Amino acid sequence: MTNPAEAFALVDAVDDDIRALMAAHLERRDHWYFHDIVPWEQGRSFVDEPWDESQATLRPEVRTALLLNLLTEDNLPYYHAQFQVFCREGSPLKEWSGWWTAEEGQHALAIRSYLLTTRNVDPNVLEDNRLTTMSRGWEGTMDNVVDLFNYTAAQELATRVSHRNAGVKSDCEIAKEIMTRVAADENHHFMFYRGVVTSMMAQAPDTVLDSMAKVMAGFEMPGTAIPQFRRRAVEMAKLGVYNVRIHLENVITPLLKYWNVEAMTGLSPVGAAAQERLMALQVELNEQAERFEARTTPKKAVATA
Repeated sequence: MTNPAEAFALVDAVDDDIRALMAAHLERRDHWYFHDIVPWEQGRSFVDEPWDESQATLRPEVRTALLLNLLTEDNLPYYHAQFQVFCREGSPLKEWSGWWTAEEGQHALAIRSYLLTTRNVDPNVLEDNRLTTMSRGWEGTMDNVVDLFNYTAAQELATRVSHRNAGVKSDCEIAKEIMTRVAADENHHFMFYRGVVTSMMAQAPDTVLDSMAKVMAGFEMPGTAIPQFRRRAVEMAKLGVYNVRIHLENVITPLLKYWNVEAMTGLSPVGAAAQERLMALQVELNEQAERFEARTTPKKAVATA
């Protein structure tokens, strides 16, 4: 396991790359305004006209997916705080954390405004869930800054996939546009984090692979403190917004292929062991996906003579 001092030294060694990746991000990303998309004209007073489920226009499972994604975004203060543990004054990572937090901050505003304006969420349930989620907080399991970058590379990609799929499954053009915009932001952030991991990999492949194997094996989206998280996550999984198969085929496998992990040579015993664990992880996730699919796929009726 890499100690924090060694991890900071590795990140210091790629400072120039981090600055270049941040500059590329700011050049590439088009800022957008959620207030231009939300259908404010549909808004009505919840005092004068209390919410009723009959007013919702989205399927229940889609509403669950959007709610879960929103509550995950609501915990941004805790993600920012986690970042600050690894940010030193004057470092490019400190500057990046400010831009990243500012851009992420619009996501919850956009999704919440859409759900409330279109009456696709019980406002009292939403606020109670937000209060509970944020009071429980979130604390990552990263031991050092290398873990942080390995986690954020996978997490931002996973979030991009989840947001995009939720929009597509909504069958609502406005919801789709909002979630597409949010997913595009997550993709830009993913590209930054993936780029940092790539730079660190060139400097110290054994260290990065050892961290990557640990992070990916224990990977969880930062939403487990959300009330009824497991039940809601299963609904999302069945809907095809995010599940183990999607995680494997759209996050883990593409990342390992991008970094060419399977073909890496010249590794130390630590790096080689991590490489083996990462390859085995794909097999394990595939087995998990098959078990889930076997439980949730409707059985075909057997024809009788």
